[in-house]
Amino acid sequence: MSPDLELVGRLYAAFAAGDLPTFLSHLHPQVRWNEAESNPLADGNPYVGAEAIVNGVFLRLAEDFADFRVQVDEICGGEGVVTMLGRYHADARATGKKLDAQVQHTWWLEGGKVVRFQQMVDTAALLAALS
Repeated sequence: MSPDLELVGRLYAAFAAGDLPTFLSHLHPQVRWNEAESNPLADGNPYVGAEAIVNGVFLRLAEDFADFRVQVDEICGGEGVVTMLGRYHADARATGKKLDAQVQHTWWLEGGKVVRFQQMVDTAALLAALS
C-alpha cells in the first residue's frame, strides 16, 4: 500500500476517534480545503489552513449534527492523489432528521502532508436533513 493511501486511512481513523490534533498534524500549513458546491459549508471555500477548516467546517458540523460519522467504503488512488468513497451518517440537531448521504473526498498530498482537499456529497440529502 502506498504511503499516501496509508496516510489518508490514518486521517479517517483520527477523525473517527475525535483525535483532532493528529488529524490536523497531517495538513500542510497552507492546505486548501473545498466543500462541495451547494453545501452550506461551501460559503467559505476555499478554506486555507487548519484554523479556517476547524472554524469553518468542523465546528459548524458539530453545531448542525449530532454523532457525525464518515463511513469509509473504499480508499483508492496512489502517490499524490487519493480518493475516499463512502457515506455520511448523522442526526441533524435542528430537525431531528437522519443524514445518510453518499460522499467522495479527494486528497492531494505532497511530502506526507495534505495540500488540497475536495469534498463531493449528495447535497440534496444533506439539505433535506437540515430543513
